[in-house]
Amino acid sequence: MKSMHWLKAAGLGLIAGLAATAVLVLTFAAMRTWLGISPPPEAIPDRLAPSLDISTFFSLFGRFGGYNGLKKLGIQGGLAGLIAVGALVGIIYSVLTASPRARAAGSWRGWSRLGLGFVVATALILWVAMLIVLWPVLGANYRGVPPSQAQFVTAAGYLVAFALYGLVLVLVHRWLVPPLLATAPGLPFATGAPVGRRAVVAGAATAALAVPSFALIRRLYDRATFSYDGTPYSGPGVEPIAPNDAFYTVTKNVADPNVNRGVWGLQVDGLVERPHQYGFEELAALAATEQETTLMCISNQIGAGLFSNAIWTGVPLRDLLEAAGPAETAVEVLLYAADGYTDTFSIEKAMDPTTLVAVAMNGEPLPQRHGYPARVVVPGLFGEKNVKWVTRITVVDYDAKGFYEQQGWGPNFEVPTRSDIFGPRWRRAGGDAFVDSFAANEVATIRGRAFAGARGVQSVEFSADDGETWQPAAIDYPGTDLTWSFWSVAWRPAEAGEFILLSRATDGTGAVQSGEQRSIVPQGATGYHRVRATVV
Repeated sequence: MKSMHWLKAAGLGLIAGLAATAVLVLTFAAMRTWLGISPPPEAIPDRLAPSLDISTFFSLFGRFGGYNGLKKLGIQGGLAGLIAVGALVGIIYSVLTASPRARAAGSWRGWSRLGLGFVVATALILWVAMLIVLWPVLGANYRGVPPSQAQFVTAAGYLVAFALYGLVLVLVHRWLVPPLLATAPGLPFATGAPVGRRAVVAGAATAALAVPSFALIRRLYDRATFSYDGTPYSGPGVEPIAPNDAFYTVTKNVADPNVNRGVWGLQVDGLVERPHQYGFEELAALAATEQETTLMCISNQIGAGLFSNAIWTGVPLRDLLEAAGPAETAVEVLLYAADGYTDTFSIEKAMDPTTLVAVAMNGEPLPQRHGYPARVVVPGLFGEKNVKWVTRITVVDYDAKGFYEQQGWGPNFEVPTRSDIFGPRWRRAGGDAFVDSFAANEVATIRGRAFAGARGVQSVEFSADDGETWQPAAIDYPGTDLTWSFWSVAWRPAEAGEFILLSRATDGTGAVQSGEQRSIVPQGATGYHRVRATVV
């Protein structure tokens, strides 16, 4: 008989725990939506990702359906873990309050002293554990609060969430198990018809609490990056200046920052004489530069389209650093973003006049997915160094490691000279091949692009015999030293058969593109883009 009562105690504790967890999830979802606080199910994957080596990182992609699959797994696993822990704590609390030991410890105004002590201690332990584990990413704030302030905002938010969980747990449990029933003589735990009815009501209330939680989570899901993470810009229709909505995108986030310009700030600190925090209006009022620059992702395969070109408007980072007075011992700048992302580059690159803190893209304010209200543009370095939603720039005197650097990417992040073919249309299936065949003795226009980081493109050559012979290509869009160039060739195949077409570029220093086939790991891909053409 006693075992049945212990089971009832556990069952009622489960109901109370789930009700409290529903409030906890609702609180975290509301904080994420309106305050930009990253909840544990989102923050824990961000904390763990940099610690994974590259091979493990990519093996997880293959196992769980790419980066998006991995993101979904992290959030779903985090929510499941949150619910499991919340329910377990509820069960333990209920059983503990029904124990003889709890009665021996006495009560405080009808509340079990032992039970209250357990709940308070558990809430504090969870809070402290989250602060310790997540401290490196607590500076993330998806509404744009600068990191040094965001750490305390997040810590306070977590404390409120766990305190609410504990409060709801004890209140619901008290309502389910009135003191008279909980202390019935001769039984460790007593339940009756009133308790049963209240359990049904509590269960219904818990289900009802899931509705606003679901609405907020759905709102975040609708802003999620699943539809555009890793979106390339390629094909016959590419333009020299990519439209903002077509510019390639890569992001680590499930839902990108939705920055409130009014609370956003950019801190310039570290080894500087005059640390300063800029609001958006102050930053935008500084003398700006307009600059055309191409960005490329380090994960861009040969021939792929994870790169694009735009005209950026912004303040040279050098101006902000000179105003702050960097120390002579400065080695790098360490950049922080609203989403908790970090990256670095040398102080020399930071002082280069072409390195910008950009506030506009192609004459318009930065789109949200491209770093609104401000991002860093670092010509010649791979896209991961061009930090979006930047909130802090810290001058350091050591070789700091950013989010992906910690996985083992690099150490060289300079874009190698590349060229590819984007027209006519081709497809990637067992080797790249043109979709349509060519006619012998008829002229076909082959179009492509070349990019050499911040070294510029001097010339491009074309080969129709897999590199045996080369001919000069026409440069249709020369761009600048910081951009890609577009090229074309009028190709007249003399006979039917299969041909391997490829190109190679020479950069502004006179160095010819390497034909060595190298994968994207760990310093970006190199090699020729080979496309098979069928001539009939």
